Amino acid sequence: MIVCFDIGGTAIKGAVAHAPDDIRPVPRQPTPLDDFDAFVGVLRGVIDRAGARPDCVTLSIAGIIDPDTQAAVVANIPCIHGRPLKADLEAALGLPVLVANDADCFVLAEAGVGAGRGHRVVFGLILGTGVGGGLVIDGRLINAEGGFAGEWGHGPVAATEAGHPPAALPRFQCGCGQQGCIDAICGARGMEKLHHHLHGETLTSEEIVNGWTGGEARASRTIDVYVDVIASPLALVANVTGATIMPAGGGLSNSDALLAEIDRALRQRILRRFDRPLLVKAECAIEPGLVGAAVLGLGYRPA
Repeated sequence: MIVCFDIGGTAIKGAVAHAPDDIRPVPRQPTPLDDFDAFVGVLRGVIDRAGARPDCVTLSIAGIIDPDTQAAVVANIPCIHGRPLKADLEAALGLPVLVANDADCFVLAEAGVGAGRGHRVVFGLILGTGVGGGLVIDGRLINAEGGFAGEWGHGPVAATEAGHPPAALPRFQCGCGQQGCIDAICGARGMEKLHHHLHGETLTSEEIVNGWTGGEARASRTIDVYVDVIASPLALVANVTGATIMPAGGGLSNSDALLAEIDRALRQRILRRFDRPLLVKAECAIEPGLVGAAVLGLGYRPA
């Protein structure tokens, strides 16, 4: 039995997990942002309710663990940002602690109990406000010790010309400090910037996708350019990792038509040929961070 948490800037979701299909959530609690002792207190309260000593405690966080310093980079929760979080929590709780990025927990959930079951190499991608991802090979998270692997949304690789016929594109500024990242043009906010650049019109990503599926010309042009931009770097990810399934989560993945269109373009650009979809909708739609944290903890073996 383990205790797992999905740590967000607003709320902490906790659960007691006995198996991947036996995860028992407890009521969520507000996240203490500036008080580490209070943060530990929330975790301890859930642990105390478990009824027995857990094998370990696992956390899904909206940040990363620096593999060189072991410091947590979680900008929206100041009380844990910059801390050696694993060591500090183990000292405070007296239990082994595992910490993973939320996108990594998402792909762990998909590989363990979702769309990636039965696949050796699973690359999970987030198509939400921004773009993220994670990689599991033979059931093991590549970022098991922390790190940046899977962050395919960052790096100045976005096309400066895309679509049919080609449209000239700017290198949008990314939140990571670079220009031309996939995150800056292919997340929901990026799609909105792309639409405004092409048409001078401000719409939400949902309105753009709905307009496209309804046959509206400007929205259709935006999606044509968007798919051309995103498919090539995603094809490179597929070639480099050898992934045989790519479950997608996040708000944009709610459009089956959009996923199918990206998948069609993706499979035309990769070396290995699939006669089935490679990019698929994630199956762990409810609490994937918590499910992934549970999968991570249930696979824990003491050193």
